[in-house]
Amino acid sequence: MARKYVLDTNLYTDAIRDPVKEQALEQFLERNAPMIYMSAVVMQELRAGAVTNAQARALQDGIFDTFERRNRIAGPSVAAFKDCGRILAALFRQDGVPYRERPRSLVNDILLAITCRENGFTLLTTDNDFRTIRPHLRGFTYAPPWPTEVGRRRTGGAGKVKPT
Repeated sequence: MARKYVLDTNLYTDAIRDPVKEQALEQFLERNAPMIYMSAVVMQELRAGAVTNAQARALQDGIFDTFERRNRIAGPSVAAFKDCGRILAALFRQDGVPYRERPRSLVNDILLAITCRENGFTLLTTDNDFRTIRPHLRGFTYAPPWPTEVGRRRTGGAGKVKPT
């Protein structure tokens, strides 16, 4: 069974800022579209960054519409919010930093991680916050971009790679 992936917000924002990263993202999406899903948490973060109507339209037309048409969006469940609270409490016990002093983005990252776990997604990210979250969330997987063998299998002939 092929892995299913969610891309973290940082991969989209990096692509907006850097043409080389934009090309890498586009190539990954083209090769692996059937295995890519969007997180509602990532949608919220991206939309919050689109401060003009033109930016919001570009985001909707360029990214969101594709996932919405294909019904490939996953959001946190009620259980995810409870689990998020458990993880925040565990982090406090671990390092003494109270919830009110944590960066707001950490809550989103925890909800994103739980959503990925609940749906069997691997999160692709460059965000180090997931190192902190991972020990508190059994079954959550994440990886750096861009897995090279996603959606591909080796064939017997001359080392060629064929899409599945």
